[in-house]
This record gives sequence, structure tokens and C-alpha cells, in this order.
Amino acid sequence: MMKTVLIASFALALSAPALSNTDAGAALELNWQDVDKFSDIRAANDSRSRFEERVKRNIETFFQEMASELPEGYTWQATITDVDLAGQVDYFAMGTGQAIRVIREIHSPAIRFNHLLRDQFGEEVVGGEERLRDMGFMSRLSPRGNTPEFSFERQMLQDWFDKELQPKVSQHAALPAKVSQPER
Repeated sequence: MMKTVLIASFALALSAPALSNTDAGAALELNWQDVDKFSDIRAANDSRSRFEERVKRNIETFFQEMASELPEGYTWQATITDVDLAGQVDYFAMGTGQAIRVIREIHSPAIRFNHLLRDQFGEEVVGGEERLRDMGFMSRLSPRGNTPEFSFERQMLQDWFDKELQPKVSQHAALPAKVSQPER
């Protein structure tokens, strides 16, 4: 009987990594609120619904990348409440009437979201509403050449993460856990 239990336990232990999340870091729950009311996710040369899905997919990827940098066991809930992409859709920039997204300094990227980060014990690490706008986005990335789509938005989020969220996570990790002790 004991041999069977040990073999079963060993087999279960070997299969566990295949069942677990391969990305280290925090579990992310990302939601979208009233996307049709966002400031600017206008498509230039694509259908609105396809472009909207592409924007959402990319921003979800950015948040997942940030979550993977957080400590394992943490949970991060975020709700995107507004997006204003870098640039502005212009129908007359090319002189053909074909819409393109023109990137100029006056049309900086912005994103607004509510979030709550909890540690492995369920304690709140940080949370609240974030209103990000990158007024200096043109000085950080070159708008010419092979700049990947939504690079300005990615850089804005990564800068916030590195300067605001990561230091709070490090500060929280240095404190003793506030997990309540069971009464005896």
C-alpha cells in the first residue's frame, strides 16, 4: 500500500509542472470597461472591431509581461477604463483621403486603469486608479522606421511599472507579513 502511494505521489509530482502556469510571476486578471467610450482607439486602415481587438490583445500582452516580473504567488487585478493611443487618425495627411495614424508630440499616449495587487497571503500591496500620459514619448522612441505597433504605449506602461509599481513591491517584500494569527 505504501509503495503504491509513493509511486502515485511521485507520478503526480512529475506531472504537476505541466499543469501549472509556465510563466513565473503574478496571476493577472485584466478586464475592459466601456471600450466604446475610450478616448482614441480609432482604426486608420482596418475595421473598428479588428483594430479594437488588436489594441486589446497588445495591451493585454503588455500587462502580462509586467505581471511576469512580479513575485510568484501574487495576484494582480486591473480594469482598463480608457485608452488614448499615440497620434491621431488623419484623412488628409497623404492627400489621398486614405486614413493614417499620424504621430506628433501633441497627441501623446495615455491610459487609465484601476488595479489591485495582492501578495501571496492576500494582503494588499498597492492599488488604486492610475492615469498615465507620456508627454515626452517622442524623445524616447523613434517614430520612424520599423517601430513595432503600440511601442509608445508599451514604453509608457513599462516606465510606470519600473518607477512606480516595482519599488512598492520591493518595499512591501521587505516588511514582515501581516497575516493574522489564528486565535487559540
